[in-house]
Amino acid sequence: MERKSQIELTNMCLICDGTRILVEEKRGISYPGGLIFPGGHVEKNESLRDSVIREIKEETGLTIRNPKLCGVKDWIEKDGTRYLVLLYKTNEFEGELKSSEEGRVFWLERKDVLQANLIWNMRELLEIFDTDDYSEFFFRDDEDVRPDRRNLLG
Repeated sequence: MERKSQIELTNMCLICDGTRILVEEKRGISYPGGLIFPGGHVEKNESLRDSVIREIKEETGLTIRNPKLCGVKDWIEKDGTRYLVLLYKTNEFEGELKSSEEGRVFWLERKDVLQANLIWNMRELLEIFDTDDYSEFFFRDDEDVRPDRRNLLG
């Protein structure tokens, strides 16, 4: 039985500043004005931790410290590739916030997050970021993924 598979490695980071969290209005997607948490791809010969620090710097202008891995989001693409998003969080950063070609970044009050225009299952991911109840959000590419708990795994 073949144990090796193709994997696309990415990351995402929830950055907190007191009562605010950093969101990105992602450009180039089919969901106008959709908000995500910043992140991106792991490059060849790059550690997972270094990749999230680099991606956050590129997309937000901030240099984060001590990102903590708190879970994963993953799915199987139609071609069999596993797409894996490593979920980090931190409240340690420095620098000046600035948007990039990836999208506009800005602080959002935590109390307003659930009413915001979040996309790509961000509400479910908040449960992974915020609690120890779940560590994985998994679905198959062909599933109808609605905002419910059936794909959150403890």
